[in-house]
Amino acid sequence: MPAHSSATRRTVLRGAAAAPVAGLGLAACSAPDGSGSATAAPTAPVDLGAENEVAKGGAKLYRDHNVVVSRAEDGTLKAYSTICTHAGCPINKLRGTTLVCPCHGSEFDAVTGKVVQAPATEPLTELSVKAAKGRIVAGPAD
Repeated sequence: MPAHSSATRRTVLRGAAAAPVAGLGLAACSAPDGSGSATAAPTAPVDLGAENEVAKGGAKLYRDHNVVVSRAEDGTLKAYSTICTHAGCPINKLRGTTLVCPCHGSEFDAVTGKVVQAPATEPLTELSVKAAKGRIVAGPAD
C-alpha cells in the first residue's frame, strides 16, 4: 500500500476519534433543552404578575419570561433578562438575590445585573419595568 494512502487513513481516524470529544464541548455550551440556543428575553412588554410578589430588598425570578425583578428598600423596581451572557443559557435558579446559571455556574446579582462569579464577564441586560394597576410589567429597555 502506498504511503500516501496510509497517511490519509491515519488523518481520517484521528478526525473520527476527535469528533465525539468536540461534540461534547459544543453540547456543554448549548441551552439545557439541547437546542443550542436559549429562549430570548421579552421583546415586548409582558405582565409578570401582582406587584406585591416582589418584596422590598428581594427579587423574584419569572422563568417563563426569562426575567428577574428586584425591589430596592425604597420600592424602586429593577428588571433584567435572565439569559446568561456567557453562553446564552436561561438562568433558572435564584438564591436570595443571586442568580445561578445551570450551564457553567456563572452568578449574577439580581439587584444590579452584575457578574458575581465567572465564567460570565458581561452583566445581564437591563429591561424596563414598571408597576401599573398593581401589576408588574417588564419589557425591552426604553
